[in-house]
Amino acid sequence: MAYDEELADRLREILSQERGLTEQRMFGGLAFLIGGNMAVAASGQGGLLLRVDPADTEALVDEPLVGRFVMRGRAMDGWLRVDTAAVPNEPELRRWATLGVTYARSLPAKRS
Repeated sequence: MAYDEELADRLREILSQERGLTEQRMFGGLAFLIGGNMAVAASGQGGLLLRVDPADTEALVDEPLVGRFVMRGRAMDGWLRVDTAAVPNEPELRRWATLGVTYARSLPAKRS
């Protein structure tokens, strides 16, 4: 499945003023990076792939339509899948994108 281009455009609009923002295809989707660190992506499996503080994972996965990202059979703390239905409007999408951007900004920038 290709990533949702409409969702990617919505993310692009919300994140357009972020300094250090770049886009990169990864995980079968389109990721938005801050300082080289992934913040949020329009996932190739649908919805969002989101990077957050691992300490916040448990509280966030209690929300409807949110789960841990599973890689190679392992559920990952600090990585979330957010179903498209959880971001039906700009305020909800902005809320999730802001969580990802905030965490990405807390990490050391990667060298190019």
